[in-house]
Amino acid sequence: MFYRPTWVEVNLGNIAYNINSIRRLISPYTEILATVKADAYGHGIIPVSKKLVSLGINYLGVATLDEAIVLRNAGIKCRILILGGIFPKDADAVIRYNLTQSVFTKDVAYALNLAAEKNKKKVPIHIKVDTGMGRLGVWHSDVFSFVSQIKRFKSLDIEGIFTHLSSADVDENFSKRQISDFKVLLARLEKSGIFIPLRHVANSLGILKFKDSHFNLVRPGIIIYGLYPKDNLNIKLKSAMSLKTKIVYLKKLPKGRSVSYGHTYIADKSTIIATLPIGYGDGYPRLLSNRAPVLVKGRRAKVAGRVCMDQVMVDVGHIKNIKVGDTVILIGKKGGCAVTAEELAGLSGTICYEIVCGIGSRVPRVYI
Repeated sequence: MFYRPTWVEVNLGNIAYNINSIRRLISPYTEILATVKADAYGHGIIPVSKKLVSLGINYLGVATLDEAIVLRNAGIKCRILILGGIFPKDADAVIRYNLTQSVFTKDVAYALNLAAEKNKKKVPIHIKVDTGMGRLGVWHSDVFSFVSQIKRFKSLDIEGIFTHLSSADVDENFSKRQISDFKVLLARLEKSGIFIPLRHVANSLGILKFKDSHFNLVRPGIIIYGLYPKDNLNIKLKSAMSLKTKIVYLKKLPKGRSVSYGHTYIADKSTIIATLPIGYGDGYPRLLSNRAPVLVKGRRAKVAGRVCMDQVMVDVGHIKNIKVGDTVILIGKKGGCAVTAEELAGLSGTICYEIVCGIGSRVPRVYI
């Protein structure tokens, strides 16, 4: 139970729809590793992961060891790949929780091997290759030597190898070069007798734009949640998240009066201002001040004045029969009107990923 009338609705049925849409784009022999890092992009890592497992997804991707442990403690038993790095001292926890670790340093490989030996286990790992992201991973030109050395660790099972497309939204030629470099690397490994079972490159845009990046495992992220990483993509998705609140106060505002900090909104005629119990403290960006639309009674209204930490004001003078307690949609749709995370991202100069990931923990999630 929660008292504050602000909440996120997550439609798990829409996530199922999106997974089916992804499956139609890939080979039946290609597995899906569903990315649920950052609290499943703000949608709730445990309920979303349980839904994904029920849909037949048997590999989940997280950013950190802590995220993986949250899933294990929730009873989720499927394979989990930690996409980010760990320190050697964390190797015991990887073994204890039966996790798969991305490896790109000898120190971590050594520590994992030692921990696996101590526990009389063989631990699966994935080699992270850097083909141009410049973030984590072994430079692709050095991977052959690196893998040859890691193969000497008898308690490590090199289950997978992967890289990450850095510019799939803006540079098609660079992405193609990354894919080509990865293929050349795989061919060199296989020629020397090293065959790594799982090979993955494709993130959401890779799935949609670069079929030769699919290999036998793909890593969708944002499209699982019904959001588009770029305009004009050839896939129909259903947004899983709606952000809602209720009007807690209505104020008649005479012409010439201002609203919120800094007097950035001054009424050019008499109107009505609705106060909503949500603000940048909940992850609703301050950059949406005086810009963002919301939906009230199926009609658009606009944020009036600066977004506060805990409140947002909206000019609702054009909407009839409005009252305290009416529901307001900040992300979502009503009838033929919609406000999308993509639209809010455009207005605040960011990407839709940041909008949904930024909605804080004091906004409860409700699953439908």
